[in-house]
Amino acid sequence: MIHFYFNAAPNPMKVALMLEETGLPYTPVPVDTKIGQQHTPEFNALNPNRRVPALIDDDVAIFDSNAILLHLAEKTGQFLPKSGDAAARGQLLSWLFFIASGIGPYSGQAVHFGHIAKGISVYALDRYRFEAARHWQIVEDRLEGRDYMLGSDYSIIDMAIWGWAPRIEAILDTDPAVRFPNITRLMTELDARPAAIRARDLPTRYPFKQEMDVEAIAHMYPTLQQFRQNS
Repeated sequence: MIHFYFNAAPNPMKVALMLEETGLPYTPVPVDTKIGQQHTPEFNALNPNRRVPALIDDDVAIFDSNAILLHLAEKTGQFLPKSGDAAARGQLLSWLFFIASGIGPYSGQAVHFGHIAKGISVYALDRYRFEAARHWQIVEDRLEGRDYMLGSDYSIIDMAIWGWAPRIEAILDTDPAVRFPNITRLMTELDARPAAIRARDLPTRYPFKQEMDVEAIAHMYPTLQQFRQNS
């Protein structure tokens, strides 16, 4: 049995979509990071990075959303290039790590300095928005003339993009429909999939804390709390 540790953040949502697309049975385990549930000894033993998502698949424990996507794809044989197609697998791995090392970190930091730590550093905000925009433009260009990121077949790369793309307006303070029409077209298609509808519904079944108050900042951004206290 799969146990899926999640909340409504972009990275867990990618995995929620994959689980719903594959039809694998799983048990959702909510982790409310705004009240510090990611810092319990039990969760730390599962994921020493203390971030969601994490997943236990029988006796296999995995953390990092992109690693989980690849594990589930290989487990089921779904949403991957055809077996033996080395060139396509090279593209899959390249884009998967591009999202892991670029889209996610730069987008997350752009949101942090634009909304959570607003006004603290103009340079930091400009830097992360510039890099986030540059990475999203690479995705936009990749989708030109293609149905999906790898061509004609829907894959875990599109799911990884789907997790973050709804945040583009908050990331870049821009209208994604105007700036990134290819991404918008892809997201419109994916959002209509029954699996995506079920994935988006999953967090609504649990009472996750919504307020980004002092307690939430202490659990999620302790350095920001310390900065404010010392300023």
